[in-house]
Amino acid sequence: MKGSSHFWTRVFVSVALLVATASGGWSQRPSLTWLGTLSDGHSAALGISVDGSTVVGWYEAAAWRSRPFRWTREEGMRDLGTLGGPSGWAVGVSANGTVVVGWATNASFYFRAFRWTAADGMQDLGTLGGLTSRATDVSADGSVIVGMADNSLGSPRAFRWTASEGMRDLGTLGGNLSWASGVSADGTVVVGGSYNQDWQRRAFRWHPREGIREIGALVANGESAATDVSADGSVVVGWAVNAAGYGRAFRWTPDDGMQELGALPLFDSSEATAVSADGTAVVGFAYNANREYRAVRWTQATGMQDLNAIYASLLTAGSRLEQANAISPDGRYIAGVGWNAEARRLEGFLLDTIPEPTSVLALCAGLTGLLLQRRWQRSRRRFREAPSPTTRR
Repeated sequence: MKGSSHFWTRVFVSVALLVATASGGWSQRPSLTWLGTLSDGHSAALGISVDGSTVVGWYEAAAWRSRPFRWTREEGMRDLGTLGGPSGWAVGVSANGTVVVGWATNASFYFRAFRWTAADGMQDLGTLGGLTSRATDVSADGSVIVGMADNSLGSPRAFRWTASEGMRDLGTLGGNLSWASGVSADGTVVVGGSYNQDWQRRAFRWHPREGIREIGALVANGESAATDVSADGSVVVGWAVNAAGYGRAFRWTPDDGMQELGALPLFDSSEATAVSADGTAVVGFAYNANREYRAVRWTQATGMQDLNAIYASLLTAGSRLEQANAISPDGRYIAGVGWNAEARRLEGFLLDTIPEPTSVLALCAGLTGLLLQRRWQRSRRRFREAPSPTTRR
């Protein structure tokens, strides 16, 4: 009885510790925050910091006029201004939320890529010799920025910018157009899209030692484009045309190539917009011919899921999450745009997906079962190893 007593003590102590840990998190359930706007118009969230405390995007300041914003839990939404013109969009943010990138109009009404900090304000990053540029993503520390800019011939080219080297043309896949959409955490790997010599759009991955390389398509002669990349640059996501002619979200790795991630029932198309740091969680949206959109999340375990179904309890009647545009490195926070039925507008959102307590209780039950199984296996082993009655005599 002594061994049995110790066993059950370990079981109940282990479960009690897990329950205690869970009870501390019961006050932290999944939550949905509508980010609002600084006008009567719409807004959208496009970038998010590591801890979910900072979100960037744009809001509709007037008809056909958008302005970049930076939202924090402490201060709410703040207009970041422009480069002298009327409009702007904030698209990406550094890990700690202090560096914001995007594009804004200058005094001549040309779009220019910018880098914003609280200390320096909005900095024009220039072009590759042309008139316009756009920044689309930033490295974790805010030092490397990627996007697209016109060259001297007026052709948009993917670029990589640093303070020491300025803006660098990353080239194309044989055509005369390319654009960068995502950058790895350390700034070494850049992904995006480019036209090849046959004028087909193809996803690319760029590395300083390898240059720009096509990563393929889902079907021969099909089109594709990359939108984001994991922290170490090994997992790329985006969209590609499948055999049925629909655009589908994809996930690419060097070992497995390009994998189609599917869509949703009644939604024949999908696009991946962002990926977690380790490449295991992908977010984006599914859509159909009726221009209906649904925010989605994909993992290897679950496949593609509608965020509206998973977090239905957080949505008021008539509200919906339409596009998931950004995900925090750990996969916990998701930012995007949805329809806020109470405000009657498209509005940026921040979704905190912290696991429900029920999942922790399930873990407790699983641990208890595991301990019981191990106890049973020990008992069987001891029975098999025990001397027979003849041996004892």
